[in-house]
Amino acid sequence: MKKWLLSLLTVVFAGVLLSACGSSEESGSDGSSDKKVLKMVTSADYKPFEYIDTAKSEEIIGFDVDLAKTVAEKLGYELEVSDMDFGGLITALKNGQADLVLAGMTPTEKREESVDFSDIYYTSNHMVVTAKDSGISSAEGLEGKTVGVQMGSIQETTADELAKTIDMAVEDRNRIPELVQEIKSGRFDAAIIEDTVAEGYLAKNDDLTGFVLEQSEEEVGYAMAFPKGSELRDQFNAELQKMKESGELEELVLKWFDADAE
Repeated sequence: MKKWLLSLLTVVFAGVLLSACGSSEESGSDGSSDKKVLKMVTSADYKPFEYIDTAKSEEIIGFDVDLAKTVAEKLGYELEVSDMDFGGLITALKNGQADLVLAGMTPTEKREESVDFSDIYYTSNHMVVTAKDSGISSAEGLEGKTVGVQMGSIQETTADELAKTIDMAVEDRNRIPELVQEIKSGRFDAAIIEDTVAEGYLAKNDDLTGFVLEQSEEEVGYAMAFPKGSELRDQFNAELQKMKESGELEELVLKWFDADAE
């Protein structure tokens, strides 16, 4: 009798355990995991577009991050943002490691062979940054100089084009702060950096100065990048257009680029 009761209790106890496990799994499936997560990659060295304010946290913040989060939320997605070197961003899309890139990236014919771009969401200029006592005040002043650029950036393409008519050496680095440090140490005579980003460094470094390069008639613009054939591109374009029409995009621009804005 004791053996029979013991066997019965064992069966009942096992059933309770299985039932409990099932309830736990169902509860988990009803949680936040139901919300779709989009993986965004960026190069968080491009203030105010994307950067980390280490004095406050390790979170990646900036104009591009706010824009991506705003559109993702409107579409019902959660956004997960990761940092990597700029030169690896498109490869991450092609390898399925990410759903989109926002990183102050300009659409080019070469890039468009690998990814699909959204509509332009921001336009910018190129700035040549130099030491204040360099005597360089025009593109012609770069003759015989060493000029730094961020690897894989549109500024690298611009520098390579300039080097066809101006005798200058072009060297690349992974991160913008590296370019600034190379100028300050005297290893670079100048660097070509996006103007809004460059102005942030000029404001903090009295020993640096800069001037904007003359550009072709085509504006340099930034766009979001998606894997080839991704349906997200059209979805993001639709919401981006609504933000332009409503003034919501302009509000984000003022938040991150207007020094007088709250």
